Amino acid sequence: MPNDVSPPPARRARPPAVAAALAALCLTAAGCGGGPGADRAGTAPPRPGADAGSAAPAPAGSSDPPLSPRPSPSSPSAKPLPGGPLTGRTVVIDPGHNPGNREHVREIGRQVDIGTGRKECDTTGTSTDDGYAEAHFTLDVSRRLRSLLEEKGARVLLTHDGDRPFGPCIDERARIGNEAGADAVVSVHADGSAVGNRGFHLILPAEVEGGGADTSRIVESSADLGARIGGHFARTTGSAPSNYVGGKSGLDTRDDLGGLNLSTVPKVFIECGNMRDPKDAALLTSGSWRQRAAQGVADGIAGYLKG
Repeated sequence: MPNDVSPPPARRARPPAVAAALAALCLTAAGCGGGPGADRAGTAPPRPGADAGSAAPAPAGSSDPPLSPRPSPSSPSAKPLPGGPLTGRTVVIDPGHNPGNREHVREIGRQVDIGTGRKECDTTGTSTDDGYAEAHFTLDVSRRLRSLLEEKGARVLLTHDGDRPFGPCIDERARIGNEAGADAVVSVHADGSAVGNRGFHLILPAEVEGGGADTSRIVESSADLGARIGGHFARTTGSAPSNYVGGKSGLDTRDDLGGLNLSTVPKVFIECGNMRDPKDAALLTSGSWRQRAAQGVADGIAGYLKG
């Protein structure tokens, strides 16, 4: 779930481009559903045997080995990238939270400027009932996503790769994408809502101007990015858009998230499912499903960058 965990504000009227993106996603994603709901703050308990700075462990029952961390964020893969449809493009992947955050509650609790106010630097994120932490999930999916995008020729940076004790803070996460001049930024999360709330949703930046934030130039492009990711994610994973956030489309616009408010490049958050619902949790803890999730996001990013 996003590290900014306050309830979303009242929805603003959407620009025409955002409305078009919403309609496009509902047409491409099977099982559009709708219903009220709200994010719920969650704390990820330690996963047995996991060190704060280690690679994310595979959840119980997964046949996939843990992936090794690599330097980040300013150090993309040192190996030559293959030529491909995304050659010359830069993508920043932002794994939500950090497995080490739970050991640094004081540090991540300090307030930072998010453009429309101040919020905590970061949070621990949520977890499944069995203790599989969101921070491990997001890091695993992000590494898989990096590999898929690099295969297409993209230069890929992660805001962190399990290589720092905590964070980065939400303002630094935005700054990493901005300073990289990214063509697209995706922040990977999983939600912590009530049992029965299922499905994925994309969070798009609202138009915010003032207080050090100005999203006016990225609202439409971010809506396009979100709609493309949503359509591919639905087809690849078989998951439906959220039945509790974002109406029938699963696309939600918010102005209270620092990672979006402070971005100057196209950026979206994806909540891949609800870790607190047993049915969604069964998907999120499956290595093969996480690979499909990464593939869906990669295909959506590629479609956006080529479109």
